[in-house]
Amino acid sequence: VQTIVVPPPQMVANMKVGTMDAFCVGEPWNDQLANQKLGYSALTTGELWRDHPEKSLGMRAEWVEKHPNAAVALTAAVIEAARWCDEAANKAEMCAIIGRRAWFNVPVADILNRSLGNIDYGDGRKVEGSPLLMKFWRDHASYPFQSHDLWFLTEDIRWGVLPEATDTKALVAQVNRQAIWRAAAERAGVPAGETPTGTSRGRETFFDGKVFDPENPAAYLASLSIKKLAGA
Repeated sequence: VQTIVVPPPQMVANMKVGTMDAFCVGEPWNDQLANQKLGYSALTTGELWRDHPEKSLGMRAEWVEKHPNAAVALTAAVIEAARWCDEAANKAEMCAIIGRRAWFNVPVADILNRSLGNIDYGDGRKVEGSPLLMKFWRDHASYPFQSHDLWFLTEDIRWGVLPEATDTKALVAQVNRQAIWRAAAERAGVPAGETPTGTSRGRETFFDGKVFDPENPAAYLASLSIKKLAGA
């Protein structure tokens, strides 16, 4: 098996000419592949880890220190956009915007269905109203949970990117700026009931039954049979 790096917008075209046999990518390229009858989706990422974190908004610490109000305003703008995008009534307009040439440059039909949770896998399987659709706001999708930061760092240790002795909790405390998010949410007029009360989402269960408990990341690491620790 060989792996190659291909920009997402070129993945369907490469499948069409036979340059590659499979790809792993976000939407809308999976649905575009199925719509063009060139392949199928084996699964969605929500089937691997339900309500998993994905994109993040990052800012350099020195910039935040110099421009604290701008950092809050920028985050508030992202929160407002996320809340708007999660409204079913806005999905068609959202897809029309991001489908433009300046962005995805694809037909709305390649974006809309999966954004609504209607998944045509391309191999005969079809799901209407799937709860595994991409979420921008609801179920605290926008909140920077420290437990998720801890999982990513634990995975970095798993694959040898970070040494086992890394003080992950200290690193999370240094980088995670939940206070900015909360200030931004207040500025954006988010009701208190829509914001998490804590910094952890609790135990996470994955497709293979493995469980990550942020209170004991070492146990999760020990439970994994496939890994490459630093120095191994």
